[in-house]
Amino acid sequence: MPFNALRMFFVRRYITVGKQSFVSMNVKLLNIHPDKKQIQIGDNTIINPGVLLDGRIGKIIIGNNVDVARDTYIFTAQHDQHSDHHEIKSDNVIIEDYVWIAARSIILPGVTIARGCVIACGSVVTRNTCENMIYGGIPAKNIGERKSKLLYKINYHPYFYS
Repeated sequence: MPFNALRMFFVRRYITVGKQSFVSMNVKLLNIHPDKKQIQIGDNTIINPGVLLDGRIGKIIIGNNVDVARDTYIFTAQHDQHSDHHEIKSDNVIIEDYVWIAARSIILPGVTIARGCVIACGSVVTRNTCENMIYGGIPAKNIGERKSKLLYKINYHPYFYS
């Protein structure tokens, strides 16, 4: 739907979206049920085009003032590589406030991305992070410290979006 307000009306039936947040067109929401909102997005958060939010089994909880960049995948379920029967294992993903996840990153089940973290482009996050740190690589490792005071408020509200 080209009109954001109308599209967000329908999106909110299936996921929880906070005030002043924006979920772009071409965001893929997996296994969404209106009575079981597995995906929760806080205030002043942007979910960019091409993002995949996998709410099939576990929950995805995204905080306030979070920027999830284009083509990022967030999974709550995967196959257990040690299982004799290729079983599925799942866990929640928590993304705390003021996190910036750069383009084409992958977040695996059970991960908590701590407040103020930056995840570099193309990273695969397999473990929990520490506050205000920068992570990059496959698997993602601590590559620096974020020195911002985190006083900003994401404010992205297009009238029309295609």
